[in-house]
Amino acid sequence: MKFTDYNIAPEIKWNLENLNFNRPTDIQYKAIPPILKGEDVLAIAQTGTGKTAAFAIPVINILHDSKSSKRTEGIKCIVMAPTRELALQITEVFSELCKHTRVNTFCVHGGVEQDSQIAQLEKGIDILVATPGRMFDLVSQKYIHLNTVEILILDEADHMLDLGFINDIRDVIRHIPRKHQTLFFSATINENIKKLAYSLVENPIRIQISPKDPVSKNVTHSVAFIEMDDKRFFLERIIKENPDTKILIFVRTKVRAERVQKAMERVGIVCFTIHGDKEQKDRTSIMKQFKEGIVKILIATDVSARGIDVAKVQYIINYDLPDKAENYVHRVGRTGRGTEKGIAISFCSEEEKPMLEEIEGFVTKKINVMEISKSEYNETLVYAKEEDETDWKSLIEEDETSSQYKKKKKSKK
Repeated sequence: MKFTDYNIAPEIKWNLENLNFNRPTDIQYKAIPPILKGEDVLAIAQTGTGKTAAFAIPVINILHDSKSSKRTEGIKCIVMAPTRELALQITEVFSELCKHTRVNTFCVHGGVEQDSQIAQLEKGIDILVATPGRMFDLVSQKYIHLNTVEILILDEADHMLDLGFINDIRDVIRHIPRKHQTLFFSATINENIKKLAYSLVENPIRIQISPKDPVSKNVTHSVAFIEMDDKRFFLERIIKENPDTKILIFVRTKVRAERVQKAMERVGIVCFTIHGDKEQKDRTSIMKQFKEGIVKILIATDVSARGIDVAKVQYIINYDLPDKAENYVHRVGRTGRGTEKGIAISFCSEEEKPMLEEIEGFVTKKINVMEISKSEYNETLVYAKEEDETDWKSLIEEDETSSQYKKKKKSKK
């Protein structure tokens, strides 16, 4: 089946054609019909399978049709996302698919001044994409009114509920009309989250794609057993052996992200970090440069994993194994998207082996072990440490030369 066969507005079909979207992915094929019928949907599908378009296409069509029949003004759809980056990327997809239709989309999120957001809200919008914090700020200030909402969408629903947004979500449901459509989309969902989800929807259509293998078949997985203190040397080696490759590195904490960046910069590797402590304008700039390939190495924390949708990421490096097994799926889902191929390499220290077992249980298969001989391991350490030492020596020499120059200049004076 092709998108041209769907009973959707011609304008949306033109947009899909311009984006080279010809045939629906599995999740789109299964989700679009029930959403068009107004059903509640709980959908679970691998990252990178086109989940955003799976709900954006039918929702835009519903609103486009209703707007043509002189419907009332006000926000008709709310899409809630756990991170700013994810909210912005969802907005991009909606904006592309809304072109030439009667529907408009806008995003509100924290980290930036609210005045420009308020100005846009006052002009009137149909679809609001939002992070919970900023949305509730604007609801309490009466700049956002929820009494006209017909569709509520939770993207990365498991993460939303897991982060403790359940009360916020229930507040939204209390504010919006009782009769509304609810859509839950995520890559992973556990039993506890499933119970919460079912408490918020009415007789939902459940869609689950590849439930036995939550990881994309386009990704080649491997694990390397490396001691914690040696990880930076192996990371340096991978980066230097793949100079023109876009690499996304995941670490456990914000502090760790900054430390790894400094370690890489000491050996001449330019890289950025992205995490919750960064200003929004810096995060936006970093993501833009990574997308465009200006900087090819990005170090991120797990919270950022859900919001990174960048084409041509060839390598995912799990510098640290994640605290939760399901986060492994979200991390490696940043590569091998659509029809692209990707490689995921995990560094596992002795103390992380129990976590590796949990991950393998979650993805229901053993991860291929990269065999590193003792001589290869030692060669990597020796080479990297020599280079690191040379770099430190050059920095010291530069500092000494600079100090001597300043002394000479002072004595002349």
